[in-house]
Amino acid sequence: MVFAFHNSKVYRPPRTTIIIQKACQSPLQRANVVRSLASSSGIPPKVKMYINGEFIDSQTDRWIQIKNPATQEVLGLVPECTSTELKYATETANDAFKTWKKTSVLARQRIMLDLQALIRAKQNDIARSITLEQGKTLADARGDVFRGLQVVEHATSIPSLLMGEALTVSKDMDTYNIRQPLGVVGGIIPFNFPAMIPLWIFPLAIATGNTCVLKPSEKDPGATMMLAQLAAEAGVPKGVLNVIHGGVDAVNHICDSPAVRAISFVGGDHAGKAIFARATANGKRVQANLGAKNHGVVLPDANKNYTLNQLAGAAFGAAGQRCMALSTVVFVGEARKWLPELVERAKALKVSSGLDETADLGPMITPEAKRRAEDLIQSGIDEGAQLVLDGRGYKPLGFENGNFLAPTILAGVKPHMQCYKQEIFGPVLICLEADTLDDAITLVNNNPYGNGTALFTNSGSAARKFQEDIDVGQVGINVPIPVPLPMFSFTGSRGSIRGDLNFYGKTGVQFYTQTKTVTALWRSEDATGAQASVNMPTIR
Repeated sequence: MVFAFHNSKVYRPPRTTIIIQKACQSPLQRANVVRSLASSSGIPPKVKMYINGEFIDSQTDRWIQIKNPATQEVLGLVPECTSTELKYATETANDAFKTWKKTSVLARQRIMLDLQALIRAKQNDIARSITLEQGKTLADARGDVFRGLQVVEHATSIPSLLMGEALTVSKDMDTYNIRQPLGVVGGIIPFNFPAMIPLWIFPLAIATGNTCVLKPSEKDPGATMMLAQLAAEAGVPKGVLNVIHGGVDAVNHICDSPAVRAISFVGGDHAGKAIFARATANGKRVQANLGAKNHGVVLPDANKNYTLNQLAGAAFGAAGQRCMALSTVVFVGEARKWLPELVERAKALKVSSGLDETADLGPMITPEAKRRAEDLIQSGIDEGAQLVLDGRGYKPLGFENGNFLAPTILAGVKPHMQCYKQEIFGPVLICLEADTLDDAITLVNNNPYGNGTALFTNSGSAARKFQEDIDVGQVGINVPIPVPLPMFSFTGSRGSIRGDLNFYGKTGVQFYTQTKTVTALWRSEDATGAQASVNMPTIR
């Protein structure tokens, strides 16, 4: 459901409507309920900003429709915030930083502990909002929230994460370093993980003593707004977390505002490169996760049943709209004979509204995204690839207007083809072949992206060679989507990232802090001596 805000309270549909929605058995029944939620008032609800601890109306005259990807029903309206509103958000965050940075690390830890408990209690509500606005299945939406929640849980260990180093370097002289916050941090959120990505950013940013201005995707801002409310309930002070809305103007403001010291971005190549260039030119620290082309390399000695199941799930889950989707498979040697069985696994996946608890994948986010994926499928056919499974034109019963593309597989793909060179970002698996493991490694390393890769094998020596020779930041051995848990870091590399400090984990703490080194001399003899020293201190 869409959450708009009125007088600092969440707008919710009538309780009877919620009960009816929960009681609906079929996805079509649930879709009809959603339609009633959007149209009951005659005017779609307007999403508010969250600035200085208040949910407030925008005074803009420009609004963006939020549409249910499964039905095209308008669920709400997102403002393109005015320049005055954008400035108010960053200035408020800058003012709040002056006091927030002085709070004790234990006080910030307590807020993180309360925040994780609140998110855990509301994760099903957040997941339902994601499904309605973004389209992914409820099970996948719950995973979206849960993977973000894990980062919050890791942020509760912030006292240990902020520990510095100390050394006595000479008699009565100590050198030590401390980690201090930067100031205002900007977060720019993609549509595909509307809960996980904000939770990658603001909990660790504020736990380290920064303040934060988030701009959620205009396509599905509901989850971020719910998280902002939970942050307020957890005790995050006014101005420490602010949420703005809009498109290019809002992004440019974050890049240009003198108050913003660092920016965390996840999204596509074009936007990410532009943000990195503009923000770094303004002297800001930036971490930007861009596009990907993740390869799954399959050796003939792999467990066939397990491997085929993992390939199908990692390629088509979330309708392929993951930066870590395993969108490309490289069959090595005799493993190429497994393709027909992989096609059968893909055919068995159910495509429907995300509200259908039995669905394996839902719709794509917009008609334009679907059209782009279909164009790349056709380009592959035109360039000589074989279409062994065609998911175009699929229309689930009751959701004929949705942005649905069923699992699609292209075989015989070559590296020069556009379907290989571009990130399709849809439920499309492209298949290449290699004669040897060395050939497969060369193929992967020649691709400009370096987000993730996986090897399927029962050979320890092959796994060792692969993990050492592959030039990709995140490697899975019989793990199709090797996204690290928060005690590590999201370590995409090469063309998949801009900036040298990665998301969450230890490098996340480094990104949100600056190191100050102090050298202090406290002469023991000065405690009792009366003779002043006029000499330059020296290290002995």
